[in-house]
Amino acid sequence: MDLNNVNDNITRRIQAMNERVAAARQAGLYFYNQPVSELHGGAHVLVNGREMGMFASYSYLGLIGHPRINAAAKAAIDRYGSGTHGVRTLAGSLALHKELEETIAAFKSAEASVVYTSGYVTNLAVISTLVGREDYVISDKLNHASIVDGCLMSGAKFLRFKHNDMAALEERLKQCPPDSARLVVADAVFSMDGDVIDLPKIAALCRQYNAWLMVDEAHSVGVLGKTGRGIEEHFNLPGVIDIKMGTLSKTIPSVGGYIAGRRELIEYLRHASRAYIFSAALPPAQAAAAKAAFEVILDEPWRVEKLNVNAAQFIKGLKARRFDTLATETAIVPVVCGADEVAYSMTRYCQLRDTFVLPVVSPAVPVGLARLRATVTAAHEPDEIERAMDVIEQAGLELGVIQ
Repeated sequence: MDLNNVNDNITRRIQAMNERVAAARQAGLYFYNQPVSELHGGAHVLVNGREMGMFASYSYLGLIGHPRINAAAKAAIDRYGSGTHGVRTLAGSLALHKELEETIAAFKSAEASVVYTSGYVTNLAVISTLVGREDYVISDKLNHASIVDGCLMSGAKFLRFKHNDMAALEERLKQCPPDSARLVVADAVFSMDGDVIDLPKIAALCRQYNAWLMVDEAHSVGVLGKTGRGIEEHFNLPGVIDIKMGTLSKTIPSVGGYIAGRRELIEYLRHASRAYIFSAALPPAQAAAAKAAFEVILDEPWRVEKLNVNAAQFIKGLKARRFDTLATETAIVPVVCGADEVAYSMTRYCQLRDTFVLPVVSPAVPVGLARLRATVTAAHEPDEIERAMDVIEQAGLELGVIQ
């Protein structure tokens, strides 16, 4: 199809996005999909031939390249090869997959777990499997796109509540007929703001209104809790979450997603969720790497402690430099820039000085709240964090973000 001669909505959407990307590239302000040729531990990367301090990583505990995890992945390839014979339900389930799921269940203090091939697919599949047309699904307004898409795909009546506002959540719960099925879904740590959901209140409301509670722990496993087990440990509220979702591609340096919970729930998902039934099994090396990573977190508790110290240094230091970091209290630290163009320019300034940060702009965040979505990990040393903050401060002064 010739896009130059067709005037329909699909064509207009394609052209509008391509024009936006082209304009950013022409202005030297396009920073996405950059070629990373080497990962030097968790704190540095080689990008376009230049080594930079990495402050956009999801590897919160610095586990990328951990020798024990790498060895587990290599051993799995030596034993099983690079893949399986297909979907797990029929021909692709290995003993290794079962071992990974048992490890996750134990880590999350759950009866059982099931693994999917991506975190995004996990949310999409599970929400749309659990609720349907006559049901209600209630979502925090700042939830991840995968949660939103799962809610929409389910066909359930989709209600949203003001971010982390428990009074607003209660109003939504009151709107649901008393005999309806209700599912409340929230991120544990919000991926763009770095703040934490009010688990004590959201759990209490779900009990009061007889609603299921699902929490996405993509950014809280390894981050929250004394041993990194997540938000239930953080608030000392074991077992209050019905559906514990997490990813295997952030703190855990692999790929995939999981659900942990009651045995009956997991058995249902294995036989009803289409993403499990019709997707190929997780490759052996990735399953082995994920299993080893959970074990390393428990065996090396200093990583969680160091991450907490580094996050406190980063947040305190940026606030002292007069930046707006919103309500973050985790390793995700938004540096609010205002207009999209300012966030792009801040990124260029920092990357030219070997500090790898990335801009997040509308529509991913509200207009006027474009930001550097900076992160810190357990792999960073205090002097590296100080240098990065100095570079960000210089950028902020140069571009008028701070005075």
